[in-house]
Amino acid sequence: MSEANSRLSREMQTRAVTERPKQWMPAETLPEPDKQPGYAYRWVRTSTLGNLDPRNLSGKLREGWEPVAVEEQPKFKLLTDPNSRFKDNIEIGGLLLCKTPVELVDQRNAYYQNQADKQTEAVDNTLMRQSDPRMPLFKERKSTTSFGKGI
Repeated sequence: MSEANSRLSREMQTRAVTERPKQWMPAETLPEPDKQPGYAYRWVRTSTLGNLDPRNLSGKLREGWEPVAVEEQPKFKLLTDPNSRFKDNIEIGGLLLCKTPVELVDQRNAYYQNQADKQTEAVDNTLMRQSDPRMPLFKERKSTTSFGKGI
């Protein structure tokens, strides 16, 4: 009789019984793809409010983004739009999953960082040209430390 009680209590102490209840969370609008090493992923707009956007898509394709095939990401098979123009690719809500090598993303980021640096330098040069020494636009901020005389 004691063995039956011990078995019953052991069954009640399983992990499923002691596990915390799961919390509800809203579903992701765009699920995260399984990443392949060396590739960056991005959702590219193919349409907005039902209106096709071929200019955006063709621009991204020329930048080096290529559509991801459903075979590469099998978990998206049930999520894809059945009326999609891209039957063998992953399109959800007017967004097409694309990938490109990480090297191209790094080169793109470096290009735009260089553009931003040039524009910032041009604005600074224009402001410095208009600066007057009697009332400078930029004030050099220097801090000094002085020590008092000991007793």
